[in-house]
Amino acid sequence: MDVAVELTCELQAKLGQLNQELSSSGRLLVAYSGGVDSAFLAWAAHQALPGNMLAVISDSASLARTQLRDAIAFCQENGIPCQTIATGEMQRPEYVRNDAMRCFHCKDELFAALDSFRKAYHFDAIAYGVNKDDQGDYRPGQQAARAHGIKAPLLEVGLSKQDIRDLARAAGLRVWNKPASACLASRIEYGREVSPEVLRQVETAEDALRNLGFQQYRVRHHGAIARIEIARQELARAMSPEVSQELVRTFKSIGFTYVTLDMEGFRSGSMNAMLPVSSLLGAAGKP
Repeated sequence: MDVAVELTCELQAKLGQLNQELSSSGRLLVAYSGGVDSAFLAWAAHQALPGNMLAVISDSASLARTQLRDAIAFCQENGIPCQTIATGEMQRPEYVRNDAMRCFHCKDELFAALDSFRKAYHFDAIAYGVNKDDQGDYRPGQQAARAHGIKAPLLEVGLSKQDIRDLARAAGLRVWNKPASACLASRIEYGREVSPEVLRQVETAEDALRNLGFQQYRVRHHGAIARIEIARQELARAMSPEVSQELVRTFKSIGFTYVTLDMEGFRSGSMNAMLPVSSLLGAAGKP
């Protein structure tokens, strides 16, 4: 543990509770994406259940290759057993049509695949990295988790996103300040079908932003229009003549006709602003 990072008594108590929660889980699968939440959960499970846990990555067209490579590298660096499985959400018409419940169908496919894996390899339970802050956003994937009986240990002990970052930093995990991420499909406007071609456009565009040195960003796909969200502290650089011209050139070569920069900057879940309130309420009320 990094002695330069001091944890509050409350956070130390939560960490103890998390260890107890994990230790009582039996043989555990961790749904793992490489983000800070699932990475910390995988690390904590490995500490609590040495030899009795496995981090499982769901690989599909909606997972960026850079994210996949980094997720595998993190496990290798920390000695965490890890395995990749393929999921078939692209074969589900309910997922491809990309309505307000897309995330539910994605997670339903994921947890069904994990449950089959669990039974085949004699694991006792599955856990995923939802946290306390996730309860304040529109996340239909949590409904799928509840339907499949997936454990939520970070949420159970009341850990927030900042708590998890603080604990990861104290543990010396390099992902402690990793920018928030989500699947590539979350960048596509609702109602536009999810396809491998559109996902590749988004991935290539975001790779270009990373290669230009930007730290936190999203490329929102609105058909012919690319709406670029960049962290506020990086907006000035994005609007400079040299960089903006490079963005236009690159994004048009990817296949976008119009290239726009969102003046509100980066924010998670901005596509949800396009949903009518009735859709959000209706989806939230489903089991």
